[in-house]
Amino acid sequence: MKLHTTPKNSHHKSDLVRIANNAMHERQLLTEFSAQVMHEVAAMRGAANDTDPAIRDKRALLWCSIDNDDSLDLDQLTFLEPLSQGKTRLYVAVADVDALVKKGSAIDEHARTNTASVYTSACNFSMLPQRLCNDLSSLNGGVDRLAVVTEMDFSETGQLLQYSLYRAHVHNQAKLAYDAVALWITGDGPLPEATQRVPGMEMQLRQQDILAQKMRRLRHAKGSLEFETFQPRALFEGEKVVGIAQQVQNRARQLIEEFMISANSCNARYLAQSGTGSLRRVVRSPDRWLRIVDVAKQYGESLPPQPDSVALEAFLAKRHLADPLRFADLSLVIVKLMGSGEYVVEAPGEAAVGHFGLAVRDYTHSTAPNRRYPDLVSSRLLKSAIAGQAAPYSLSELAALAQHCTRQEDAVRKVERRMRKSDAALVLESRIGEDFDAIVTGNAIDGSWVRLLSPPVEGKLLSSSGPAIGDKVRVRLLSTNVEKGFIDFALLNK
Repeated sequence: MKLHTTPKNSHHKSDLVRIANNAMHERQLLTEFSAQVMHEVAAMRGAANDTDPAIRDKRALLWCSIDNDDSLDLDQLTFLEPLSQGKTRLYVAVADVDALVKKGSAIDEHARTNTASVYTSACNFSMLPQRLCNDLSSLNGGVDRLAVVTEMDFSETGQLLQYSLYRAHVHNQAKLAYDAVALWITGDGPLPEATQRVPGMEMQLRQQDILAQKMRRLRHAKGSLEFETFQPRALFEGEKVVGIAQQVQNRARQLIEEFMISANSCNARYLAQSGTGSLRRVVRSPDRWLRIVDVAKQYGESLPPQPDSVALEAFLAKRHLADPLRFADLSLVIVKLMGSGEYVVEAPGEAAVGHFGLAVRDYTHSTAPNRRYPDLVSSRLLKSAIAGQAAPYSLSELAALAQHCTRQEDAVRKVERRMRKSDAALVLESRIGEDFDAIVTGNAIDGSWVRLLSPPVEGKLLSSSGPAIGDKVRVRLLSTNVEKGFIDFALLNK
């Protein structure tokens, strides 16, 4: 992460916590767990156990987790096994949250209401009580846990050959963090300490990275789209803000991304082949494709008249290489024109809608059941299919859940975006009168929008004759409003 320091502010972390709670309430999202939920949690004696002889013992494998530095709600473990003729076998273990959180329980109803954990810089609103998601249902380091395992075989070039699913006991051998692992992979940092303590883990990570990069190249050749998001977060030491950081894509994040996309795709296919309805995650072929074509023309590029993810990915890759400074802004334009992802029900035998952005036909959300409710639903569907039992949800139930989860995802996204604005205002409130370099990212009737190059924040440019989108300008900070998330600038030059 790129860190930018800033002086002392009059607002503090507690103010952001209060603003976050208000933002949650405005979107009808729950901020506290009911007494019934806490009673159910208190009655739990420990992590789930199951003596079903069909559950395999995979605890001896060199499992590891890779997540954010501060993440405790660990959903996935990965392990790679070399096979003959250059083939590899990838194991993805996903926490069996359903083993503790039963459908229809008070805990389940709370999770169903919010449908996701909400993450802000000052506080998090977890979908499940912390004793569950951070402990009993988390794949924490050094403990035995139940999981649903997707086992996938790949060719030497990274092509998926076959897959299978089963339940298993697993044991996280090394809890690792994205940034430290990425620095080591690229030769810019030491081997993470947790890796050093486990014989064979260094080679394990190296092999996982090699496979992930092969998978990544194949996926993008098929038209999977690569975007750059702008999501800075304020950083704190106690109550004091110490800076702001923009999350950057790196090799460790790519590793997990590739493995989870593959597992989610296999899990969707498994449900389809089992004759079970499923909750699919889709991004439809863009209705506003001709608008995307027009955007490409502004850069002197031509796209086909019909939606074509391969052509779009080639355009995006070319622009990223030509102008990395402005690529995040182009990414946002294209993402808006493509439209948001949504959840839909796929009945047995129906044609899959597919995910245009990932260039895959079969895709579900199933790898983060501690954090997303659709994944918990998918876990229950997968477990019933593995056991050959009747599905726990009817198609009508899944249809209602699809609409609800799509709607709540939008609410969660708006809360998190709202809080990023207050984060930025807090970081800048003590710097009124200072000048900054910026990029113009949008125009409106009453002004333009700019993104500062450092620190990484966005705000409004109060100007009657705004510069063109993409122009690099010099601006002066006029005012901030932490409560509303407003930041206003004046143009110094054109």
